Amino acid sequence: QQKIFKAGDTNQDGQLDFEEFMQYLKDHEKKMKLAFKSLDKNNDGKIEASEVVQSLKILGISISEKQAEKILQSIDADGTMTVDWNEWRDHFMFNPATDIEEIIRYWKHSTVLDIGDSLTVPDEFTEEEKKTGQWWKQLLAGGVAGAVSRTGTAPLDRLKVMMQVHGSKSNKMNIASGFKQMLKEGGVRSLWRGNGVNVVKIAPETAIKFWAYEQYKKILTKDDGKLGTVERFVSGSLAGATAQTSIYPMEVLKTRLAVGKTGQYSGMFDCAKKILKREGVKAFYKGYIPNILGIIPYAGIDLAVYEVLKSTWLEHYASSSANPGVFVLLGCGTVSSTCGQLASYPLALIRTRMQAQASVEGAPQLNMVGLFQRIIAVEGIRGLYRGIAPNFMKVLPAVSISYVVYEKMKQNLGIA
Repeated sequence: QQKIFKAGDTNQDGQLDFEEFMQYLKDHEKKMKLAFKSLDKNNDGKIEASEVVQSLKILGISISEKQAEKILQSIDADGTMTVDWNEWRDHFMFNPATDIEEIIRYWKHSTVLDIGDSLTVPDEFTEEEKKTGQWWKQLLAGGVAGAVSRTGTAPLDRLKVMMQVHGSKSNKMNIASGFKQMLKEGGVRSLWRGNGVNVVKIAPETAIKFWAYEQYKKILTKDDGKLGTVERFVSGSLAGATAQTSIYPMEVLKTRLAVGKTGQYSGMFDCAKKILKREGVKAFYKGYIPNILGIIPYAGIDLAVYEVLKSTWLEHYASSSANPGVFVLLGCGTVSSTCGQLASYPLALIRTRMQAQASVEGAPQLNMVGLFQRIIAVEGIRGLYRGIAPNFMKVLPAVSISYVVYEKMKQNLGIA
């Protein structure tokens, strides 16, 4: 409604009169006609399932003909399993989407859901969102949502780090004993130790990731100007690696503060100063290789699982509409992110151990391979998944908090 009103109110008087509304409908109909023609590949005046499959493939989205038929069913009024211009116009007349990219945008794999992990795939924005400045408002809303979400689940995040670093067969730290230990050592405030850095790094990481993603997309775009699924995945992974390289010292600071004892550091700057003095610049990149390696399984499995869940929903449940609704999208995003985390967790654990090695008394300074071999030898395969319980416990509250805050922020910024 807001979008129709904004587009139709040409004289900017805050009202939409009949003439303006009629002009909006005429202009919108022209755009919808272009979108219809872009789908109607054989120019027979009807859109068929095979044409939907072909068009979405060009946009980097792979679906089967059966799934395309489900989409057509939600638009097809006369039951012919094809969509003519009248059916198309009637279905989208009051939908402010102006082209096929916008029509399928509600199935975009959004990374608004912040589960405290830095390996997510960057968000994509339409040309209209870039021109109107909506992209930075969405990034800002996502950043604030991430900050609130991470702060709300910080005790579980610190517990995860403590179990990754200190949990072993000889020191059987579980959720209850871990919380008791943290409370006994530093009180309630200590549960949020390291959260400051975790929140501060959201802004530079998001900005760098978004900028890098746009640059890599330009480099990898095909001759026809289209970007396929593989190119998007490669662009996203490279953008994630670029952002991680830039802010990685903050990751090390977060880990050191989380495992530090009360009074050891007065804050992030004091922590940085002490690390630099005792261990040198190299210390700020400990665990960098397993961290970068973790991006590929995380992003790959996250996207693959999301596509499978999306396809399953379209195939079995999309009877009256191809729009899945917010709860389906939240569910798909949560499950796919969790699967991505599960795949990359051993690398995340090794990264955290390498970051914290120097601050743990008596711990040998091992490289990635040496640490991996030691964990397998001493603790077995289970040792690579220490701390995964609190990690999974924080997923649902993190997703819920970030989604609610994101929606509220969008309303306050006028982009809801």
